[in-house]
Amino acid sequence: MELPKIISVDDHVVEPPHVWQTWLPEKYREKGPRSERKRWGAFRLKKGAKYEMTEDPEGEWGDAWIYEDKVIYVQKKFVAIPKAATSGDDVSTFDKTVMTMTAVTYDDMRPGCYDAKERKKDFEVNWVDGSLPFPTFPRFCGQTFKEADDHDLALACVKAYNDWMVEEWCDPSIGINIPLCIIPLWDAELAAQEIQRNAARGVRAVCFSELPTRLDLPSVHTGYWDPMFAVCDDTGTTVCMHVGSSSTDPFSSKDAPPGVGSMVGFNNSMASLGDYLFGGIMHRFPKLKIAYSEGQIGWLPYALERADTVWKEHNAWQNSKRLCPEPPSTYYYDRVFGCFTWDRHGVKSLDEVGENNICFETDYPHTDTTWPNSKDYCEQMLVGVDDEQRYKILRGNAIRMLELDRV
Repeated sequence: MELPKIISVDDHVVEPPHVWQTWLPEKYREKGPRSERKRWGAFRLKKGAKYEMTEDPEGEWGDAWIYEDKVIYVQKKFVAIPKAATSGDDVSTFDKTVMTMTAVTYDDMRPGCYDAKERKKDFEVNWVDGSLPFPTFPRFCGQTFKEADDHDLALACVKAYNDWMVEEWCDPSIGINIPLCIIPLWDAELAAQEIQRNAARGVRAVCFSELPTRLDLPSVHTGYWDPMFAVCDDTGTTVCMHVGSSSTDPFSSKDAPPGVGSMVGFNNSMASLGDYLFGGIMHRFPKLKIAYSEGQIGWLPYALERADTVWKEHNAWQNSKRLCPEPPSTYYYDRVFGCFTWDRHGVKSLDEVGENNICFETDYPHTDTTWPNSKDYCEQMLVGVDDEQRYKILRGNAIRMLELDRV
C-alpha cells in the first residue's frame, strides 16, 4: 500500500512583510510591525531566545521587523531556507550547510517560506497535503506581543495575525494550510475570548507556552489559565506547545555548546506534561487535548512509566491522587499528542507511546526539516509498521487532533 499523504502538525510560516500593515486597523499601523531592509553583521543568540543584532554597512543584507520603533527580529538563513540551498531551484540538491545564522532577505529565501501558493508547490514534492504553521516574528506562542510596551496595540496585532492566518494564509482555495492562532498571553480572559472568536470560524489549534512561568506568567496550577482551558475543552481546540515556547532551553550550563540545548530540548516538554497530568488539568477538563510540537516522542514511554510509579508509590507523602485521581497515563492516551520529526526510536516504541497519540511533522523551513525527502524518510522509518498505524501516524491522528474534515 502506498504511503498515506502526510499532514504535518509542525511547520513554520515566515510572515510576509505586508501582514500587519494590511491587517491592522489603520490607526495602529505606524507603530505596528513593518519590514525594513538593512545590512547586518554577525548575530549572537542571547538568553530568552533573542538575538544580539548589529547593523554593519559591509554586512549581509537582511529584512528586519521593526515594531514600536525598535528592531525586533532579522530574517535568518537557518530559519528560512535560502535559495542558495537549492541550486537552480533543483530541490534534489538541497544543501543544509548554507542554512547558517546569518541575515537573509525575502528575495533570497525560498518563496515557499512566506507565500502560501509557493508553499503548496514545495509540499506537493514532499508528499504533504496538510500543514499546521507556527509563527516566526511573534515567536512560538506570541511572546513578541506579550513583551510589547503597548498592550492595546499588541492585542490588535494578535487579532490581525489571526485574521491573516485564517483568511489569507489558510485560504481554502489553496487547500493545504491549517490555521494555528496565537493569543494575548498577558490576559487569560482575553485569550479565552480570542480562542472562542477563532473557534467560531473553524480554528482548532492555538499556540501556548510549554512552561508559562519562564515567561513571568502564572503557572497552570494557579487556576489563572482555567478560562482558556475551558474554552479549548468546549470547542475542541488543541493547545499546541512548541519546544522553545518558554523562551528557554534546558542547557546544562551557561557555557554549554548550542547542541546540548537542541539535544535535550524535550526536557521542557516532559516537565510540561508532568504539570498537566499531576496538576489535574487533564482531569478537570476531560476533553482537553494538548500537543508537544517538535518535542519528539522517544522519551514518552519512560515518562509515563515514571509518572504512574510516582503516583502509586509516593502518594502517602505527595498526595498526588488528590488532583490526579486516576493513574497519570490514563489521561495521556488519546488526548496528548507527541509530535516528532526525527525519532525512529520512538516509533519502535509504538505500543507504549500509543499509536493514537503521535503525529509526524516536517518542520519546514527549519534545519530539522525532512523536506524535500519526507516521503522517503517516512518509508524507511515505518518499516514493519502496519498500514493502519502508518495512516494514523502520518495523517489520521492529525485529523483527529485538529478535527479536520478530511479522510
